[in-house]
Amino acid sequence: MSQPQPIRASLFVTCIVDQLYPEVGVSVVRVLRKAGVDVDFPEGQTCCGQPLYNSGFTVEARRLAERTLDILDDRGYVVVPSGSCGAMMRVFYLDLFADDPEMLARANDLSHRIYEFTEFLSDVVGYEPRTVGAANGGTTVAYHPSCHLLREMEVKEAPQGLLDAAPGVERVELPDAEQCCGFGGTFAVKYPHISEEMLADKVAAATASGADTLTACDMGCLMHIGGAVSRQGLPLRVRHIAQVLDSGAG
Repeated sequence: MSQPQPIRASLFVTCIVDQLYPEVGVSVVRVLRKAGVDVDFPEGQTCCGQPLYNSGFTVEARRLAERTLDILDDRGYVVVPSGSCGAMMRVFYLDLFADDPEMLARANDLSHRIYEFTEFLSDVVGYEPRTVGAANGGTTVAYHPSCHLLREMEVKEAPQGLLDAAPGVERVELPDAEQCCGFGGTFAVKYPHISEEMLADKVAAATASGADTLTACDMGCLMHIGGAVSRQGLPLRVRHIAQVLDSGAG
């Protein structure tokens, strides 16, 4: 009997993972491969254009978006380890090209192929962490749902379900979990004092949860939270969910 063909997917790794947290990209690929996914990496990918778009530089954002579409037009599934970047490509490209029918059609086609990492594992692959082993993720893990993932991508159950199914991982509730951590990309730069107060609330909630590891699906949020954790010398690990699910992560 012939073996079923593996699911194929392309990884859009995001700027922050590529430049600052390559180990997260390694864990993403490792988990996908263990789940039976044939992963490729389209060369030439850069920024999706979100920082420019959020700052009002529409013309420049369109140029980056066009480049992204050129690279991903002939791909199948596209997996993004970030709800923020995933939302840009699935939701906001449609706004960016609303006045250009040809580009809008290409953006709409891509929007149906973009999946956030946990969404892809849950909805497309039907992944169960116990089949490949779970992480040195910590005895207790609290999950922070990032804003774009929750509100724009509408991904809520997949990350929590994967954590609940992972052997050796006990998920505990994070107080006020859906409250923003205060990063918001350019928001943290434009309104640093407000951002700092929101961050303080999130770190206090993580501490109150009793978890030894805080996880999320976006490294922007985790970079922001991790900075405060480091400055305060708190005994809390901050890790992307791919690292929690990756049995090879230390």
